[in-house]
Amino acid sequence: MLRNMAVELASMVNHLMRYPSGIGHHWAMTQQARRPLVVLPGLADNTSVFTELKIALEACGAGPVVSFSYSPLVGKVQTAAARLADQIEQLCVISGEQQVDLVGHSLGGLIARYYVQRLGGHTRVETAVTIGTPHGGTIAARLPSPLPLVRQLRPGSDLLTELAGPAPGCTTRFVAYAGDTDQVVLPSRNGLIDHPELDVRNVVVPGAGHLALAVHHQVISEICALFRPRDNVEDIPAQRSA
Repeated sequence: MLRNMAVELASMVNHLMRYPSGIGHHWAMTQQARRPLVVLPGLADNTSVFTELKIALEACGAGPVVSFSYSPLVGKVQTAAARLADQIEQLCVISGEQQVDLVGHSLGGLIARYYVQRLGGHTRVETAVTIGTPHGGTIAARLPSPLPLVRQLRPGSDLLTELAGPAPGCTTRFVAYAGDTDQVVLPSRNGLIDHPELDVRNVVVPGAGHLALAVHHQVISEICALFRPRDNVEDIPAQRSA
């Protein structure tokens, strides 16, 4: 337990040091004729949370990695997801690709899921990865908050009830990573996707907290295995599934 806390604290300090570099900074398309991989940070976070992942993805030939940003004042997940839909349409035109892939951390993963599941995004997204995303809500969101985005994360909210509804024809493959010591997604099992109609692989990462999960070697190596170009595919590392 103490070791897990120390790892999460170290991840938090490292992230705080990198956070200023991501303020107002976006990763845009830098090349064409390649499937874009869109990353979505969590609430009030920025691209800095994906620094290690971006380096690893570029090293294995995946991407280009493109970031999606939204303000905590955007209102609701539905609004952010609609803006994501617009950006993805633009990316498909620029890249010449018909599909993209998504990786979302925390609330970013929920925005990605809503787009795919409720706004027809499954036609544009082959694979969506979520990292430390409160798919089942989190009791931490029961604290008073002026932000609708936070209130939507309460277990049993209208948003989560909508996502629990039917998802006919959703062809996107989901991979959901949850840390069993996540201090934000409470209980930690709420970081897994529980939906009978979705193609989901749930992965529990032992000893990983909320920020540590985003830089965990297992998570990064498995995401690289998912998205590296097919002519550069190696064996996917062993996985721990829930």
